[in-house]
Amino acid sequence: MSLSMDETPSPGAALRAGLHHLAVETADLDNCVAWYVEFFGGTASWSLDTFSHLTRDRLPGIGRLTEVVAVGVRFHLFTRSAAYTRPHPDTLQFQHVCLTAARAEELRRWRDRWQELYASGRYVFARPEPPSEIVVDSDGVSSFYLYDVNGLEYEFTHIPAEATGR
Repeated sequence: MSLSMDETPSPGAALRAGLHHLAVETADLDNCVAWYVEFFGGTASWSLDTFSHLTRDRLPGIGRLTEVVAVGVRFHLFTRSAAYTRPHPDTLQFQHVCLTAARAEELRRWRDRWQELYASGRYVFARPEPPSEIVVDSDGVSSFYLYDVNGLEYEFTHIPAEATGR
């Protein structure tokens, strides 16, 4: 069943949403922006240091924000004043974000890129742990994990066509 633009979906119809951006809090915006630009091959598209009342209420102490656009994702990288750099103990955080690769071979390239940037010494890493090994499960799904300069965990995965029912 398809709807024309002037039809309203039934009350039980599923809502749809798309990912607009991932917000990443960092203690060192310049280090973070440079790493995201180089690692993901992105571009810093805009920055700002003036925020709406709603943003200031939701992110007390927000100082600067820069958007990096890469791999089809917008990353909103931002700093907050020292008084607000630690999350509240009762606040849940994401465990990791998973990005998918079109081909399994790309996983090795992403992993190698992280290692090259780490070895360059140009970036400070909150968790200087190397990426995990690439593993392949019984369905042929390949994946590995890495930490960004802030210690946030990313999973990179490739799901072959025959395993798309996951």
